[in-house]
Amino acid sequence: MITAWISTAVRLALAVVWAWAGLAKVSDPEAAAQAVRVYRILPEALVKPIGYGMPFLEIALALLLLVGLGTRIAAIVSGLMLLVYIGAIASVWARGISIDCGCFGGGGAVAASRTAYWQEILRDCAFLLLAGWLAWRPRSRLSLDNWLNPLPAPSSP
Repeated sequence: MITAWISTAVRLALAVVWAWAGLAKVSDPEAAAQAVRVYRILPEALVKPIGYGMPFLEIALALLLLVGLGTRIAAIVSGLMLLVYIGAIASVWARGISIDCGCFGGGGAVAASRTAYWQEILRDCAFLLLAGWLAWRPRSRLSLDNWLNPLPAPSSP
């Protein structure tokens, strides 16, 4: 069925996105914490736990999606995280704070001319659509979900 192949492509695309985001940040937890801090949303007591933990959550999502295990749950968590990211970016944009989002490493204050908020929000909205598709159609090819819970064989008349 074509939807299973579309879901496979979506699952793998999201896995690449989360792996790229997580791996770009995991080697420098201080920079990841700083990327969280510059949004000026969370209390300082939560900045390091979120900054240090976020890359591991992103990598875990990437691995789950890559192997196709708990696909619907991983897609829903992906969607929730993307909504938070979109909201955070929109928040700094609305407050006139000039930062690099830090989504794929780096992050921090930048000159106002170097912000790309609308592109970042559009990108994350596209990823949100992918997560939505996968939450709706989690059955995909080459997944552990199918191996652990196969579809019943069609009955013959």
